[in-house]
Amino acid sequence: MAIYYPRDVWDDRYEQDEYAYGTSPNDFLASVVERIPAGRILCLCEGEGRNGVFLAERGFSVTGVDGSAKGLQKAQALAVQRGVTIETIVADLAHFEIEPNAWDGIVSIFAHLPPLLRQRIHRQAVEGLRPGGAFVLEAYTPAQVGRGTGGPQQAELTMPLAMLQQELTGLSFAIAHEQERDVHEGAFHSGTSAVVQVLAYKAAHGS
Repeated sequence: MAIYYPRDVWDDRYEQDEYAYGTSPNDFLASVVERIPAGRILCLCEGEGRNGVFLAERGFSVTGVDGSAKGLQKAQALAVQRGVTIETIVADLAHFEIEPNAWDGIVSIFAHLPPLLRQRIHRQAVEGLRPGGAFVLEAYTPAQVGRGTGGPQQAELTMPLAMLQQELTGLSFAIAHEQERDVHEGAFHSGTSAVVQVLAYKAAHGS
């Protein structure tokens, strides 16, 4: 989870012993994991590692990027506890380049960024996927603002589906919907929430 706050805000949140968003994976990611091609996975705004470690447990080669060193230290600790290995990169996404044609999957779970940065990251994500690669996203929609159950309170940081379909031009959408669901992922995501969920693929060669 990453609302675009300064790094020290996230370091303060993640320095607690408790995992802010729990140690279980995001529900949507867990529901589609068998539809992600085997291979290299990039997890954006990985935080404390719950999603990357889950993917590593299922045999993926995982790289998690996040601006908080403290969060990624906990991600590495969780990986050791679970008996898997993940790579972690401490980097602000404003200064991070997604390697083109390099990833079998890219995962973006509650990675709420300013519009211009989000648009750039999503363009790079499309280019970063290998043919047949999968993009998995769950985020809050504008309808979440004011609910008090998690996420940013600035509408420009949320993600309506129509906007994502534009920003992810070049992918084929297998799942693309907005819905309300009960989110119970740690202390900061708790309650009925308005979310958008996306599973999309880059066309395979020759298709």
